[in-house]
Amino acid sequence: MRCPFCGHEDSQVKDSRPTDDGAAIRRRRQCEGCAARFTTFERIQLRELVVLKSEGSGGLRREPFDRDKLMRSIAIATRKRPIEALRIEKLASGIQRQLETLGDSEISSKLIGEMVMEGLKSLDSVAYIRFASVYRDFGEAKDFEEFAGNVSEIGGKPAP
Repeated sequence: MRCPFCGHEDSQVKDSRPTDDGAAIRRRRQCEGCAARFTTFERIQLRELVVLKSEGSGGLRREPFDRDKLMRSIAIATRKRPIEALRIEKLASGIQRQLETLGDSEISSKLIGEMVMEGLKSLDSVAYIRFASVYRDFGEAKDFEEFAGNVSEIGGKPAP
């Protein structure tokens, strides 16, 4: 593993432990060149996923699935909410596992967005509304108001 500080090619694993309910391994490493320590994560990847995104011209653009991008979008929706980072991590891991087990290596961005919305709906109603406001691209305040009203009718749960 290349050192992120000095670029040296060799590092030594100092500690390994499971994370995400055994779905990943967290490794503490030390660079043999500069002695800096850093952390890496090893995850199971069942298949290479490609995300199909709609383009303005009606075409499709393909890009590799990026778990970090999924985590960032969930983190933005849950910002300043009383939600543990572990619950966000579990939500992202669960979505990735579902995508990998679908049997298709090409997945639409719309399906991923719907999965995130479902996960956020059961996690925190404010985060759910925040994500939906961007994902559904509300054009007017009226659209936002109608959506928020529907969430309170179905009993969107706040974070514990």
